Amino acid sequence: MSRPDIRVFFLSESRSFGEQVCTSLGIAPGKLEERHFEDGEHKNRPLENVRGKDVFVIQSLYDAPGCSVNDKLCRLLFFLGALHDASAGRITAVLPYLCYARKDRKTKTRDPVTSRYIAQILEAVGIDRVLTMDAHNLAAYQNAFRCHADHLEAKKLFAEHFTPLVRDRPVVVVSPDVGGIKRAEAFRSFLAAVLNTDDVSSAFMEKHRSAGVVSGEAVVGDIQGKTAIIIDDLISSGGTIARTAQACRQRGADTIYAAATHGLFVADAGKILSAAPLQQLVVTDTVPPFRLDEKLLAGRLTVLGTADLFAKSILCIHNGDSIVELLE
Repeated sequence: MSRPDIRVFFLSESRSFGEQVCTSLGIAPGKLEERHFEDGEHKNRPLENVRGKDVFVIQSLYDAPGCSVNDKLCRLLFFLGALHDASAGRITAVLPYLCYARKDRKTKTRDPVTSRYIAQILEAVGIDRVLTMDAHNLAAYQNAFRCHADHLEAKKLFAEHFTPLVRDRPVVVVSPDVGGIKRAEAFRSFLAAVLNTDDVSSAFMEKHRSAGVVSGEAVVGDIQGKTAIIIDDLISSGGTIARTAQACRQRGADTIYAAATHGLFVADAGKILSAAPLQQLVVTDTVPPFRLDEKLLAGRLTVLGTADLFAKSILCIHNGDSIVELLE
């Protein structure tokens, strides 16, 4: 399908995901040049006319072998700036995973608020809009940007996945900490509507973090004899999910699932999660699970695709349609 006013670019680090988005849109990817110099510097530039065009640039900002998160961010900024200088009509940064979003407030004296700094440097190179999925703190994300900040959620994808697994069974949606209660409640409400039942309850686990040490084991909510679905925005070391799963098992959960939008799986996450009493672990492809040993979670890891959702969201933005209606 020809869309002469839209251009979708992706940098090489996000090639696979970007190609899927373009295929879903039915358009050819934008042409660009990426040069990497021996001294570690690089330059990126579009190889086609973008003057007055509606331009989208896809780059998922996670750390990967051979390309750090900082390298990815720097390359993205240079390319966005080049598009702005080339008189693009509107520039949208499409960031399936947004880096540095977890540090959204000062917890210690003179702490940096990196989520705000990221917003400022993206705006400084001339973007008009940003699109991401399941930001760590939605309010902080929305308040950090002065430009339009669109936000996608994976709850519909998770609900569609879990519906055939939990239908006709009592379900409890569990937040692994107090900070994720709103996210868990949104998923609980959505899942209950999809299942057309009132038998979906909620629970949350006590969690304290100080200097990287996590403590707290109390669970608030009725879990006995129910299917528990632990919901979170991301998995890093896997410790939080594993602790919550163990607590659910100790309190009589019948079956335990876990779902998180972004699977970073750093350090010994594979070993930690393989020992957890999880029937299934579900993540999306905003961050490929390249750090996991396939043998550790054989048959228990499911990765849901998000390219089609991002493609539809890009069309919504381009056409001036509602992303909220798309998500619901």
